Amino acid sequence: MFPIVEAEFLAPDVKRFVIEAPRVAKKRRAGQFLILRLHDHGERIPLTIADSDPERGTVTIIVQGVGKTTKLLNMLGAGDAILDLVGPLGSPSHVEPFGTVVVIGGGLGAAIAYPTAKAMKEAGNHVVSIVGARTKELVILEREIGAISDELLITTDDGSYARKGFVTGVLAELIESGRRLDLVLAIGPPRMMQAVAETTRPRGIKTVVSLNSLMVDGTGMCGGCRVLTNAGARFACVDGPEFDAHEVDFDMLVRRNRTYLQNESESLKRFLEDPTRDLERVRESCHLEQRHPEVRREASRS
Repeated sequence: MFPIVEAEFLAPDVKRFVIEAPRVAKKRRAGQFLILRLHDHGERIPLTIADSDPERGTVTIIVQGVGKTTKLLNMLGAGDAILDLVGPLGSPSHVEPFGTVVVIGGGLGAAIAYPTAKAMKEAGNHVVSIVGARTKELVILEREIGAISDELLITTDDGSYARKGFVTGVLAELIESGRRLDLVLAIGPPRMMQAVAETTRPRGIKTVVSLNSLMVDGTGMCGGCRVLTNAGARFACVDGPEFDAHEVDFDMLVRRNRTYLQNESESLKRFLEDPTRDLERVRESCHLEQRHPEVRREASRS
């Protein structure tokens, strides 16, 4: 059992959780993720680790309520607990003093981009962060990202905040200005990342994307998270989640991610008809650890 220490909404349907997971917090590096399960009959979902505090023994995740499990998770708060949590998984971001690094977060991708932008800054890079959202109320982590960036540029699709337009427009202007960009890292919806890749491709600017593909076990054994690249099939859970953007087949990625769209829609519909049933399942899980907290304490020491 992994207790939720803090929980707060950052935007509509977007919630930040601070979770007690000492061993994960000690090992986690920028770019890695975890897989969690809320109750005995729940699905396992991958979520990027947005931050960690090794001394406190906590990890931070930011969740957008889209499907059944993420909406159920966003119903939980401080004092609740998560049944299973495994991590850190995936290869860490490749961090070194590149020079000028542009980090792009589209939508919830801002939460995933934050830890890598922070690591790039700590490595001595000049970090330019571009954060995009559909509207003002969906802009997240502006203060946090601004604090670790040399430059912060914000766009909204509808122009309700900062600059109207898309992140690719800002990126194109940076390129056309003649500035030297040593690395571009983009995280967000697949089509946004594809657009970034096509913006940087003509100039040969090294571009990396973080892919959240279909995933089951997170260890490379099931093969469910296959990503097709110029070098062949790769597994997002062990070879990624970060890949060379100019080598990814984004059309295939989009098709694969839509494989279970109908099943996911039906599952969400059933959940919304009676969400309290699954919420009770979460809160009834791990009775042993709830009644005997010393079990959890001993486990965290091992």
